[in-house]
Amino acid sequence: MKGKENAGANAKRKKRRYRVHPIVRICRIFGTFVLSALMIVIITGSIFATALTIYILNFADTTTTVSLEERTVVSNVTRFFYENPDYDEDDPDSEEYLLYYGMKNPQRKAAWVDLEKVPQHTQDAFVYTEDKRFYTHDGVDFARTVVAILTTLLTSEQQGGSTITQQTIKNITDDNADQGVQAMERKIREIFRAINVEKVYTKPEILEAYLNVVEFGTSEKEIIGVQAAANYYFKKDVSKLNLAESASLAAMLKAPADLNPLENPEANRERLDYSLGQMLENGAISDDEYEKAQKQADKLKVYGDPDFTTVKEENEIPDDQGPTSWFLDAAINQAVDIISEEKGIENEEAEERLRQGGYDIYTTVDIDMQEKLEKEMRDNSNFQSWSFDGDKLMSGFVCVDYTGEVKANVSSRSKKKESRVFNLVSQGMRSPGSCIKPIASYAPALEQDLITYSTLINDTPIKIDADNDGTEEEWPVNYSEYGELGNWSYKNLTAWQMLMRSLNTAPAQLIQQMTPEYSYDFLVEKLDITTLDENFDADYSAMTVGGLTDGLHLQELAAAYTIFGNGGKKYETTYISRIEEADGNVIYEHSDGYKQVISDSTAYVMNKMMQQVVVGSEGTGREAKLNNTVIAAKSGTTSNWVDLNFVACSPDYVSAVWVGFDEWKKIPTGNYQNIAAIWKNIFGEIAENEEHHDFEMPESVTQLRYCTKTGNIANTGCPSEVGYYKVTNIPQTCSGWH
Repeated sequence: MKGKENAGANAKRKKRRYRVHPIVRICRIFGTFVLSALMIVIITGSIFATALTIYILNFADTTTTVSLEERTVVSNVTRFFYENPDYDEDDPDSEEYLLYYGMKNPQRKAAWVDLEKVPQHTQDAFVYTEDKRFYTHDGVDFARTVVAILTTLLTSEQQGGSTITQQTIKNITDDNADQGVQAMERKIREIFRAINVEKVYTKPEILEAYLNVVEFGTSEKEIIGVQAAANYYFKKDVSKLNLAESASLAAMLKAPADLNPLENPEANRERLDYSLGQMLENGAISDDEYEKAQKQADKLKVYGDPDFTTVKEENEIPDDQGPTSWFLDAAINQAVDIISEEKGIENEEAEERLRQGGYDIYTTVDIDMQEKLEKEMRDNSNFQSWSFDGDKLMSGFVCVDYTGEVKANVSSRSKKKESRVFNLVSQGMRSPGSCIKPIASYAPALEQDLITYSTLINDTPIKIDADNDGTEEEWPVNYSEYGELGNWSYKNLTAWQMLMRSLNTAPAQLIQQMTPEYSYDFLVEKLDITTLDENFDADYSAMTVGGLTDGLHLQELAAAYTIFGNGGKKYETTYISRIEEADGNVIYEHSDGYKQVISDSTAYVMNKMMQQVVVGSEGTGREAKLNNTVIAAKSGTTSNWVDLNFVACSPDYVSAVWVGFDEWKKIPTGNYQNIAAIWKNIFGEIAENEEHHDFEMPESVTQLRYCTKTGNIANTGCPSEVGYYKVTNIPQTCSGWH
């Protein structure tokens, strides 16, 4: 019994031994809860960290490429140059290009300076004020970044943590969001970009970019770069800054408008002392230099003259240049288009960038020609048959060379008084009249071997449904400068005679053979005419006699004619040969590429046919004939003498003149000289003094005599004249049976 009692007692003690105290149980439950919560936090945190890592790595993959060459504008002037006609490559003092015009931005001062020209104490002032570990970190000062984040979170004070590298990137990219999620994303991008930039560029390269893109502006002026700041505040080149002046500029960067020495000298002085203290603390200056700088700071003299520049560059921009020229207006418009396309921005933003400055634009202008043509266009005697008042006839004149470079543009008979006004030559659209015939009918027909120089064409109309009512009528009538000819001769005339006399029937027949659609495509795709309306201009009137919906730009008409003097090649038309950004990066250069629009043989035969317009006894352009220089040309008159045009190919240039009124009304031709005479009065002297005086015949063309009765190659006994033929399309020899 005793043993059983002992066993029972032991069992009771064992039960008592394993009975858990309530407090212990509570602790165990709480511990389990805490452990579970901790695990949830860890798992959630891991998921968040993974997501954040992926998010950040996405930025690392897509936003790390920044080029220091893609820096912001570093000049407040855009300069336009022209080629110096007196340039001597053997003379070291001779300038290849001279300043034509400068677009100044008075609210912005900017100038680039190489780091080697910036004194060491100036470099140190910026480094030890803004980023004292610049030379040791890899783009990001993580210790400073953490301090900045904690300061921002724990206090209301904003503290910058960006390094010089990060600030440079921010200025170059304009990626400057500072609120909310966008600010966080920007900071992440900036960190990765900074790390990558430090791998690609050296510290001196980064510092040079930084000193040239940081802002030193006042509340009213935008001052970019240390060079411009030295000019503006101290009337000095940056190389002449003393230690106090350097520290004063470095002191501004935290808040330029609030800390600049011009508007807030006391705040600037306080921050200047901080800059000097940082330089002293980091061993950049000695105690003696520190004391000397303090004395300099006590006598700091600040100017702030917005028009003062100590950087004396060649071709310095005068303050009063007068209005832009007609040529320059067109060049500026083209520059805007180029910058817009190159940068992928709207034209408004491109124009603003141009005005902000920083571009060097090399124009194609022949400055002597431009000035002479402006003078000739203002001479009323070049236009009037007799002197009279109240002359409101308008005119535009353009000259292009055979590579597509525009040499002169004059869009008024009056002296230009304003800048950037409507340009008749490059923006105006008027009907070319019969000037369309060589490019829309004769040249493409000759190219297709539908005609030769001497092909006989009957002066008879075609039949078309002009009103689209199912009724055909005979069309077109022929015109002359004296009045409408309501009938047709029904005579056989050679192709060159048809062109010389500007009869409408021949081109109408050619357009009928090729179709108006073909001629339309030829003008648009081959000759780069941009003003045609595809819904209305692919028709007989437009393609035969120039009855276009809107008309043509005179410069495009002249450029189309270049194919007749350069072997059938069509180059891009341009007012600009090259555009450089402030760092020397070339964003545009006129291409020497071309389209072979027609063969060189077609081009030359057309040229010889158009020469007859000038030298032929019945030529509509005979008053343009010169003594020494060969001219191939075409006149163009629109219905009711609303527009008169003349396009002339001389061996070195194509030039074109248009006259008419602002409103569409008949020109009283009795009051004015013939359009060919007007061209000669304005351009004749220039053409006579060209380098070349005749066109060179290519081997693909042969000169033969043709029978005037049949248009075929003359046989013995045939009445004959000289003609010009493509060696691939020589007419058969006349049988002699007339």
